[in-house]
Amino acid sequence: MIRLLSTDFDGTLVDHFAVPPVLPALHEIFSKLRQCGVYWAVNTGRGLDLTLDGLREFEFPIEPDYILTNEREVFHRNALGDWQDYGDWNRRCSQAHDRLFQTEAAFVDKVLNFLRVKTNAEPIFEDNRPVGIVAANDEEMDRVVEFLHTARTEDSLFHYQRNTLYLRFCHAHYSKGAALAELCRLTGIGVDETFSAGDHHNDLSMLDGRFARWPAAPGNAIDEVKTAVRNAGGYVAEGRCSEGVVEALEYFLRKHRLAPPGY
Repeated sequence: MIRLLSTDFDGTLVDHFAVPPVLPALHEIFSKLRQCGVYWAVNTGRGLDLTLDGLREFEFPIEPDYILTNEREVFHRNALGDWQDYGDWNRRCSQAHDRLFQTEAAFVDKVLNFLRVKTNAEPIFEDNRPVGIVAANDEEMDRVVEFLHTARTEDSLFHYQRNTLYLRFCHAHYSKGAALAELCRLTGIGVDETFSAGDHHNDLSMLDGRFARWPAAPGNAIDEVKTAVRNAGGYVAEGRCSEGVVEALEYFLRKHRLAPPGY
């Protein structure tokens, strides 16, 4: 039985090029599953405030039970209804990244020099720290990723999360998949009770079967995501974005008889 939905937001639930961006059928199935006790976690590269803005903008009739942000943080609502850290994961995550940027300072400088000399890509800074890259096009981002792979040492914990023309630097132990694993640990929900859906590189860690037994990709997902989902025994939909997520959920709920009681 599925008890938890872990879904990417942009490009998975929301199609920014379609009218409407989110099909009413997605709202309906999410609402119905919520009534049957299924939890929903938005697992996104957005920050917390931008995620909440998106939920309002696209008029989701229900709020998620959990929000996993920046491809690594875990939030839930407290007794007062405010969003806050869930457990000590976010604190440990922040400390790990602080240590990473200290120990890998020379490598980060090497990356910034490569960007200046070899590309038109621009670094992204937060609080005077370089935290990511925006490239001019996919080909340029491919070159940046190739450099990161060849330049870092084999045992380096310096990693990245890629999504379209954007790339976020990160600790190798923190990702959408790792955040989902922590959420499942905190809630007691098992891998075999978890559905996940995503469309891009930064979703791969929650779609390979390790943290969600029932992964899915909408029809607009990149080829690498579709391959990972198929290899994990998941479902690759034909429909784009929300249409594909509904298609995948119906497949698992009915064909695999994973629907909760009352659905």
